[in-house]
Amino acid sequence: MPTRLPYGLVLAGGKSTRLGTDKVCLWYSGKIMLMRMLDLAGHFCGEVYVSGRNPEEFEIHAPWLADDIPGIGPMGGILTCLRRLNAPLLVLACDLPLLDIATVHTLVRAHAKAPADTVMTTFRQQETGYIESLVSIYTPAAIPLFEDSISRQSYKLTRAIPEHLRHHVPYSRENAGVFFNINFPADLAMLRQVERTQDNR
Repeated sequence: MPTRLPYGLVLAGGKSTRLGTDKVCLWYSGKIMLMRMLDLAGHFCGEVYVSGRNPEEFEIHAPWLADDIPGIGPMGGILTCLRRLNAPLLVLACDLPLLDIATVHTLVRAHAKAPADTVMTTFRQQETGYIESLVSIYTPAAIPLFEDSISRQSYKLTRAIPEHLRHHVPYSRENAGVFFNINFPADLAMLRQVERTQDNR
């Protein structure tokens, strides 16, 4: 099965209000978060775009797309990219420091095996049903679903795409660490503790 996609998208539009510092330029494992996620997506995609923030702000040379409809969160960036590129799109949020190649590889392989009518391949936690909508692959068939959702002022990704059009990769709560994201100062403190533990091995 193919394990590459033509395009990836790193979502870097959050305002980091709860964190109190810009998460896009946080350092982890020797790189700022935006660069780390661009590199991760680059393992699987021929070209990787950035949504939300112009990467030139951080002296990173990567293609950037401004949202066609600003102010509606990740849906705006994903919809813009799908419209412009008209191809399956690997989407990764920029604030997932523990996300790794093996996890994204599992997602890409699942997409390759998904039913033909699937518009979203994503991870779903077995215990809670929680969907990792910002570690997902979307196809152009999602465009009219997003447009309809936006017309109703509903911007939640999984609400726009009904379950029967999603292909789920199950994971358990005990394996949820790879999806750890940084929203609050306590999250950042936890990440720094993880770094120290790794450095001491």
